[in-house]
Amino acid sequence: MGLVNSRGVAYKPAKDVDLSPTSSEFYLTANVKAPRMVGIVVKIFAWVLEMRILGKLLLYVLKANNLIYKLIGNAEIEESPVFVPSHPVEEKENEEVKYIGVALSETEQVQEAVSCLPSWSDREVDSLNPSFHRWTIMDYSRAYRSRKITPLTVAERFIAAVSESSKPPLNMSFFINYNVEDILKQAAESTNRYEHGQPLSVLDGVPIAVKDEIDCLPYPTTGGTSWLHKLRPCTSDASCIQYLRLCGALIVGKTNMHELGIGTSGINPYHGSTRNPYNTSRICGGSSSGSAAVVAAGLCPAALGVDGGGSVRIPASLCGVVGLKPTFGRVPHSGVLPLNWTVGMVGILAGTIEDAFIVYAAISSKIPSHQNATLPKLCFPLLNSSRPIPSVTMAKYGEWFNDCSDDIRICCSNALDKLQKHHGWKTVEVTIPEIEVMRLAHYSTIASECSTSLSSYLEKLDSSQLGWDARVALAVYGSFGSKEYIKAQKIRNRQMYFHRKILAHADVIVSPTTGVTAYPILNDALKTGELDYINGAALVRYSIAGNFLGLPAVTVPIGYDKTGLPIGLQFIGKPWCEATLIHIAYAMQALCVADYKKPEVFYDLMTQK
Repeated sequence: MGLVNSRGVAYKPAKDVDLSPTSSEFYLTANVKAPRMVGIVVKIFAWVLEMRILGKLLLYVLKANNLIYKLIGNAEIEESPVFVPSHPVEEKENEEVKYIGVALSETEQVQEAVSCLPSWSDREVDSLNPSFHRWTIMDYSRAYRSRKITPLTVAERFIAAVSESSKPPLNMSFFINYNVEDILKQAAESTNRYEHGQPLSVLDGVPIAVKDEIDCLPYPTTGGTSWLHKLRPCTSDASCIQYLRLCGALIVGKTNMHELGIGTSGINPYHGSTRNPYNTSRICGGSSSGSAAVVAAGLCPAALGVDGGGSVRIPASLCGVVGLKPTFGRVPHSGVLPLNWTVGMVGILAGTIEDAFIVYAAISSKIPSHQNATLPKLCFPLLNSSRPIPSVTMAKYGEWFNDCSDDIRICCSNALDKLQKHHGWKTVEVTIPEIEVMRLAHYSTIASECSTSLSSYLEKLDSSQLGWDARVALAVYGSFGSKEYIKAQKIRNRQMYFHRKILAHADVIVSPTTGVTAYPILNDALKTGELDYINGAALVRYSIAGNFLGLPAVTVPIGYDKTGLPIGLQFIGKPWCEATLIHIAYAMQALCVADYKKPEVFYDLMTQK
């Protein structure tokens, strides 16, 4: 498809689309037409795209070949646009959850979450795992309270481990910035609180890392660039960081990320490419690459990321950890780089679903953010209940579910079978129409919002300060106009309708988290970054609904491919139903935890000699 054929399709009204498993709706695979480019080829491509006339012509051809005009820009769409994925508050009393009062403080919310967890003895019996164990938030808290170790000792070991990991032969590039003096100061204060029997919460003294897209003093916020912090100084903590500090969390630094969050590999020419702890020659995924890697490597039980297009769930899956993206508006967005207003959300990466739950409890807000006029009651899952959720219905779209590597398809299918057999839960087949259309609409949206949010900075910037892959991305991003943006929001309306209908008859939608496992970091990409849109499309294939439609989603590690690289299974939930998601993820984790494997690069901060 090229210049001569950019006529748009005419979509039938959403209410007339068949969502049943026997639907005649056609599953369109990602139509990505772009070769992998690195080195001098990326540079030439960027130069051409930045040319006034030739660049516009090339961008037109690229967008036509990748069906942007046919499926989005020139499409006929009956639905009106929906610009923000806000969801109505539907209060339903549920026996399997604990409702949290609006007057509770962050520390009280964390304590409520802890009260929902199984007791220590139950946990030891239920998750006995002789092969590999990641230290959890509760492990740290118990060790601190019993004086087996202090936060100061953990901080010292953490600093030594990060220093070692940053040097040859590992060159892990976990962090963009960490401040030894600040870490030790926080740890000393936490140690003092434990000595006086006054820890602020179970998070007191527990190391938590932060993606360098979130404001967190004393660090500049670079967004993975070499320049943004010079134009946008960080003057205060983001709201989510303030909440963690009130709980006593030990904030240990700013993790590496794909430049400006506009890639899925985590390869960063300025701050180094974060390497996968399970195989240091492989990517971590992005853009929250460093946050996933530090958790996988045992440096932190949890870290914060930001998820605009799977940016929490993709690296979590590739690095064998949990990734939780809450409903749009549940976690306050103030103090986060405004790279994408309507699709980005602060998310949590953690070694276990329990740890993700505890951090979620700390940073969840009862105060509306974005354009949510109200927020529903915060509710937590009763993971310690003697009565598990009696019935769960999981919606599965077979053609989409199977559009991945054989290893992922087999592993995810087996995990789903385990879940069904062990708990008696059922899977129903459905059709989710226009998934590829949704991916392109999301791309048009995130591209428009990112280029607009950065426009005042880019006007002052010499393009040589941008990475080459970022220059290409921003050239493409800047080519989207108002017609494409508004048509994309019409697609958002259609997809919100489709997903609402499906989730009216199912508790979650289940899918693999990514279409491929972590692919190699090739040396030719280290200095210029790389353009690999085919792998990129495979990585984001299952992530888009969570962002574009504002739905909560979680990925749980369930196994490994033939080469030992992690695989994740994703559950997409109803708006505001994080409690159900966490409960289902907890059940999945319990069936897989005994088979978890230790990464090649792993630091044990609790028992280190």
